[in-house]
Amino acid sequence: MNIAFFLLPKQEVATVTSDATLRQTLERMEYHRFTAVPILTKDGKYKGTVTEGDLLWHMKNSKGEITFENASKFYLKDVPLRVNIKPVSINANMGDLINLAKAQNFVPVVDDMDRFIGIVRRSQIIEYCENMVEKESLNTNSG
Repeated sequence: MNIAFFLLPKQEVATVTSDATLRQTLERMEYHRFTAVPILTKDGKYKGTVTEGDLLWHMKNSKGEITFENASKFYLKDVPLRVNIKPVSINANMGDLINLAKAQNFVPVVDDMDRFIGIVRRSQIIEYCENMVEKESLNTNSG
């Protein structure tokens, strides 16, 4: 099975750039109801994934300097990311994809030039595995 089969293309993924403000990032996450979004560079390369927790801890550790009211004055590039969400190459094998998906809700996918091309959701991988188990069960029971 090819990773492209599971790919949710970049156009359908909510992303932010590292020069986005904290307010823009929070509003995008709230609008799409996501707890994490990929961060892209201006040239479309995958830089990392920011989570709600990253933003909240950054605001908390600012000791009151950053508030929701002034979050448009601070930038995402200054937020430390607590978890390194690793991407997978579109040419990687399914084992690599499944291995990353064990610890991540989604796996960012990049092309040969490290440009972000989309994500694979863990739920899609689980659904695929469930279908494989059901198919195997039917073959075992019918034989």
